Amino acid sequence: MTQGCGPWFRCHWDEEDTWFYFEVDSDGWVVRQVELQGPGLRPLAAARDTDDDARYGFTAESPVSQWEGHAPQPLTAAEFERVWDRARRELSPARPGPT
Repeated sequence: MTQGCGPWFRCHWDEEDTWFYFEVDSDGWVVRQVELQGPGLRPLAAARDTDDDARYGFTAESPVSQWEGHAPQPLTAAEFERVWDRARRELSPARPGPT
C-alpha cells in the first residue's frame, strides 16, 4: 500500500485536471480505479482489475510502490464507494426502454 494510506486514496494530476481514485490490494496493485476530469468531475474511467469491458477504462499497470511524483490523499471505504458508484453509473450504457 501507499506510505501513510490505507487501501483507498486519491491523487490529482494537475496537467490534465484529473482526480484519480484508487483501491489497492495488500501488495499495492490497483484493484479498482476511477478517473474524474475537470471542474464538473466528469468520469473518464471506473475500472476493475477483472473488467474486460473497455468502456470502463483500465487500471494502472504497476504497483503503487513503483509510482513517482504522486501525493496520495487517504479516503475511507465509504468515500471511495460513493465515487465508484457514481462513475460506474455514468459510464454504463443506457438501458433501452420498453418497446
